[in-house]
Amino acid sequence: MFPAPPAPAFPDDQHATFEGALRYEDCAQDGRLVPIALPPTMGGLWRTVISTHAGQRAALKTGVIPILTRMTLLSLDQPVRIDRAIEVRAGFVLAHDRDATGEVSRLFMNVWTDVKGIAGRIGPRQVDGALSPAGTLFAEHTFTRLFAPPDQRKVTRLEVEGYPAVPELRYAAPAPATAAEAPDGATWLDELARDPVDVPFTLDQTDANQHVNSLVYIRTFCDAAARRFAAAGKPLKLRSKAVDIAYRKPCFAGDRVYSVLRMFSLGDSLGAAGHIAGEDGKVRCYVRVCFAP
Repeated sequence: MFPAPPAPAFPDDQHATFEGALRYEDCAQDGRLVPIALPPTMGGLWRTVISTHAGQRAALKTGVIPILTRMTLLSLDQPVRIDRAIEVRAGFVLAHDRDATGEVSRLFMNVWTDVKGIAGRIGPRQVDGALSPAGTLFAEHTFTRLFAPPDQRKVTRLEVEGYPAVPELRYAAPAPATAAEAPDGATWLDELARDPVDVPFTLDQTDANQHVNSLVYIRTFCDAAARRFAAAGKPLKLRSKAVDIAYRKPCFAGDRVYSVLRMFSLGDSLGAAGHIAGEDGKVRCYVRVCFAP
């Protein structure tokens, strides 16, 4: 529903296949995976491949870190059992982008995961089905010197052993604001407007990275979309099916945010697109979500 680059052929030391586990909240009542369950599937790749990669270890020592800047998530229609292990095939590649003058402008670590689950639903009379596709993820990470002064954070070369100085692969990163656009073929149903509910963040919304967790923004926006659908008299027996989110600025405990959004229709799907902003009016992220019966 939302465009994302297809997974490439990964180098031998940049991919892995591993098992994972689902929580009850990861599937809707009919057994279909919800998109917000997909980002945690990157964890196995980080633990088993990325964190031990010579290039990543060397980059980290110089203060260069790949920061999550965009995710595109797609949940498929196959119900899967939450009480059975899932299979995750995941990998990463490095890439670069160039500006209008042809100079390298940014470096990226792009991650893909392909998730399969045992077909079926939890219940005493349910029989296990085949291992079946349940969802896919694309995650764009931008290399930065996170703790350097603002004018020194940009990274255009990786001067470390284990990574190329400039990755060969070209990745034309879409502008963050494209995550607030309606997908191709969609029709806007209303005008862009602020959601009436402001959302305060406490420590419960933060994580070990010392800021609000990346999944909280998706939940916050989906809640705002549900309120907009209800106010417009739209059916609510829907589940989120696809998410595209571009992160711009972190939030912290004590911050307040609000969503600005508008609805769209795409075939049988209903969607919402817009952004989340702080009290200062600055955009924290751009988001679009497709919902389907």
